[in-house]
Amino acid sequence: MSSAPSDDSLAALTTLLRDSRGIAHKRDIDAVMRALGTLYDGAAAVPVGDDCAAIPDTDGNGYLLFAIEGFINEFVEKEPWFAGYCGVMVNVSDIYAMGGRPLALVDALWSRAGDAAQPILEGLAAASKIYNVPIVGGHSNRRNDREQLSVAIIGRAKRLLTSFDACPGQNLVAAIDLRGRFHEPYAYWDASTGAPAARLRDDLELLPAIAEDGLSAAGKDISMAGVVGTALMLLECSGLGAVIDLDAIPKPDGVALRRWLTAFPSFGFLLSVADAQLDQVMQRFATREIACATIGRTDASRVVRLQRGGALETLWDFNQEPLIGCGPARSAATEADDAR
Repeated sequence: MSSAPSDDSLAALTTLLRDSRGIAHKRDIDAVMRALGTLYDGAAAVPVGDDCAAIPDTDGNGYLLFAIEGFINEFVEKEPWFAGYCGVMVNVSDIYAMGGRPLALVDALWSRAGDAAQPILEGLAAASKIYNVPIVGGHSNRRNDREQLSVAIIGRAKRLLTSFDACPGQNLVAAIDLRGRFHEPYAYWDASTGAPAARLRDDLELLPAIAEDGLSAAGKDISMAGVVGTALMLLECSGLGAVIDLDAIPKPDGVALRRWLTAFPSFGFLLSVADAQLDQVMQRFATREIACATIGRTDASRVVRLQRGGALETLWDFNQEPLIGCGPARSAATEADDAR
C-alpha cells in the first residue's frame, strides 16, 4: 500500500495549485468572457484578457492603457487601509506589466455613513503619493451597508508587453522583490509599504525600459493566482505550453515552498525572453537587487508541466480545457488530427 505524497512532493504541490483559491478565481473569467462574447480576436491590437486594455493611438505612436481592480468584501472589511493602498498598488503594477507608465486613477467607494471609509481613503492617498499617480475623480456612496472598493487606472505605453506575444523556445523569467514580509495572515508578500518611494518607482521603470529596448514582448504581473497560476494565464493567452521548475522560482529564505506558490507579491513579474536577450534582462533586475531567475521554457505543446528533481507532473492541458478562456482556439487541423 503506497503512502500519501508528502506536503512538498511534486504530486502534492501540483494538486495544491490546481485546487488553489487564486486559480479558481481565474477560472471564473472563462464564463464571463463567453457571456460577454469577448472571444479571442487575433486581429486586435491586444486581445481581451490581458492585464490592461490597450487602445492604439491614432497617430501610431503608442497605446492608451486602461485597467480596473475590485476587492473582496472580506478583505476591505478586515484590512481597510491596506485595501485602499492595494487599490493603487495593483493597478500601477498592471500598467507597468504592459510596458506602460501610469497617468491617473479613479476610485469607486461605497461605505456606511460617518468615518467608516476614512481608513480606505487614507490608504488610497498614501499609495497615490508613494507611486506618484494622482487620484483625479471617482464615485462615492456613503449610504451603503458595508465598505466596497474598486479602482481604475489609465496609462500610456510606447511599446507593449502582452500576454499574447510569448513564443515557443523562450525562457520564462520570474522577477520578484523578496525584500518584504507576509501581510499576515494573508498570502500577500508586501515589499511596498515602508520601502523608499523613489526605489519602488525606479524598480517599476525596469518594465517599460525592457519593452522599449526590445528585450521582451511578453509579460504579466504575478497576481493572486501566484507565480505558477500567472504563468498559466500567460501561456494560455499565447497558445503555448511549458515546463516549469518549481525549485527555480525565487523564494524568500525561511518561507515554505507550498505557501510561496500561492503568494501574491507586491512586485512580481513574469517575462518570456529569448535566449539572445536573457543575460541583459537578468542583469537589469540584478542591478536593482530584485531576485530574478529562469523558471521554465516555453513550447508549442499547450500543456503545462511542473518539474521538481527528475519528476514531471501535468498541471494543465489547454488542449483539453481552458483556464481563463482568453487564448487562441485550437486549430481545425489539430482537432482533426486528434480525432484520427
